[in-house]
Amino acid sequence: PWQKRVNHIETKLKQGLEPCKGLDTAADVRVMGAIGVVEMKEPMDMLKVQAQLLDQGVWLRPFGKLLYTMPPFIISDADLDIITLAMTQIAKFN
Repeated sequence: PWQKRVNHIETKLKQGLEPCKGLDTAADVRVMGAIGVVEMKEPMDMLKVQAQLLDQGVWLRPFGKLLYTMPPFIISDADLDIITLAMTQIAKFN
């Protein structure tokens, strides 16, 4: 039931990325379906951010000011929590 899964992922992304809203470093936080984005105010150092994410066990590809995830529809809640926590940590400290 992919539509049900997408709705669930959307809810979890909104909850998990909520702490990024209002950060001095974040310009915007948005979620649409199974896509979550934290837009930073300044471009990120891609290599540095990727290394920090890998240290947390997460593979994401930051792009300019955007840190985003498009997880598979079969992702577990635990794995989604790991991803959103890593994104929040990056948003806080970069």
